[in-house]
Amino acid sequence: MTVHCPPHVRGIAPYQGGRPIEEVAHELGLKPESIIKLASNENPLGMPPSARAAAEAALAEVGRYPDGNGAALKSALAQRLNVPIAWLTLGNGSNDILELAASLMLGPGASCVYSQHSFAVYALATQARGARAIVVPARDLGHDLAAMRAAVAGDTRLIYIANPNNPTGTLLDPDALRAFVASVPPGVVVVLDEAYHEYLPQSAQYDSLAWVRRHPNLIVSRTFSKVYGLAGLRVGYGIAQDDMTDLLNRIRQPFNVSSVAQAAARAALDDVAFVRRSVELNRLGRSQLCTALAAMGLELAPAHGNFVLVRVGPAAAVYQELLKRGVIVRPVANYGLPQWLRVTVGLPDENTRFLQELAAALATAAAI
Repeated sequence: MTVHCPPHVRGIAPYQGGRPIEEVAHELGLKPESIIKLASNENPLGMPPSARAAAEAALAEVGRYPDGNGAALKSALAQRLNVPIAWLTLGNGSNDILELAASLMLGPGASCVYSQHSFAVYALATQARGARAIVVPARDLGHDLAAMRAAVAGDTRLIYIANPNNPTGTLLDPDALRAFVASVPPGVVVVLDEAYHEYLPQSAQYDSLAWVRRHPNLIVSRTFSKVYGLAGLRVGYGIAQDDMTDLLNRIRQPFNVSSVAQAAARAALDDVAFVRRSVELNRLGRSQLCTALAAMGLELAPAHGNFVLVRVGPAAAVYQELLKRGVIVRPVANYGLPQWLRVTVGLPDENTRFLQELAAALATAAAI
């Protein structure tokens, strides 16, 4: 029996994440403990001990539904961010916030503007609603804000911007970004995706929440999956003025963030020492990778997150050779970058292992 569904849904290519260690081990006959995964921009320190303890304590009550409003977590976030609780929407990862914005604003007859080489979910969320995608060519692997503003059409209802951008790692100038948000018509919602915001050094930090106070059509999305080490628990949040937040919560699934995830996120938010350690480890590891890759004569994209985008030429072949050697990285041909690989910053020994195996993989791929 053929299931009838809208053509735009049938035409969606499912999201492909980084390959799991167990899958690669089974496929290639490798021992799981011999494999390192630098493919999904996860925190190499894993879950903070404080969050693990909170999650384990919360397991005692998993027979009951979680707090659908996430009051304790939202209260802690409101205090940390200095925003009203009514401005917060919890999501099943920040991906949920991106999808909620699309559900709110998009449908047949509407369009969404986003950049070439930006997060794959923007395209998926747009196509799933039957909306028209306006993909603006990248500039130096990042967002061309002037071209994006010029691309806004009469039917445009949503704009996605990632800063820093994934998978390229580029970072926008705060003044230019602020001016862009201010220039967007009030009927068009801008989603500023800041999944990697916490990795920015103090000199590069900017106050996007001050922009939320001025612009009712702005949503800032953030996540606990990266620097807080809770990728597997799926907790994210959006910050927007109360009218926008009210609309997002009308279409949000009830109980979309589990009680265990809420408890872990609440503890992780308070674990300032863990976040500082994670940021410093990432700074050193990113420098380790960038210095070594540049010394190998490879081209690098600007790196402002917890990953490095490197141009290796025959990327598909190099990726496969790395897999054989027990190193999982991320090919990004589906982002329009067929010669590049994205490599998550790992622990020092993981970074060293990747660099050693990359040299061998490059040599083997070149000989094929």
